Amino acid sequence: MDTDTSGCLAIALRKQPLLALQHAFATKTAQKTYWAIVQTGPQANAGRINLPLEKQSSKTGWRMVTSPSGAPAATRWKVLGRSKDLCWLELTLETGRTHQARVHCAAMNWPIVGDPLYGTPHPQGLHLLARSLTLPFALPITAIAPPRPGMMPALQACGWIPDEDTKL
Repeated sequence: MDTDTSGCLAIALRKQPLLALQHAFATKTAQKTYWAIVQTGPQANAGRINLPLEKQSSKTGWRMVTSPSGAPAATRWKVLGRSKDLCWLELTLETGRTHQARVHCAAMNWPIVGDPLYGTPHPQGLHLLARSLTLPFALPITAIAPPRPGMMPALQACGWIPDEDTKL
């Protein structure tokens, strides 16, 4: 997860849990789902983005770009709601590349609202939420994060109604 994303985050305080977390993500047994509010959005209701990503450095900093020579990266997406100018997507990253959701959405011409690097800044920040995380331990752990307040108006414009799991 990058620093501008809100929501679920797993932190290990000791070596053994850290190794278990690393193993769960490496073997793709950990499940993480994101919500994103994007500009315009796809015409279809679901799909998959398969674009390799590569880090590009310059004098002003670095960013990720799509490139045939980059590392494989795939993102599954599903439309959860729409408004006139916005689209609410559920994203599942099949690979875990840096800024993957942000770059993939921008590459499809649906930049995530509030993305200062791959889109346009927004007063309420990046509209990307790590919505849920499930870790496959002996006793599985599942966390669901509510949207942060700055993201709620855009979600509601796309049809989201707060429900019991968000306690809002």
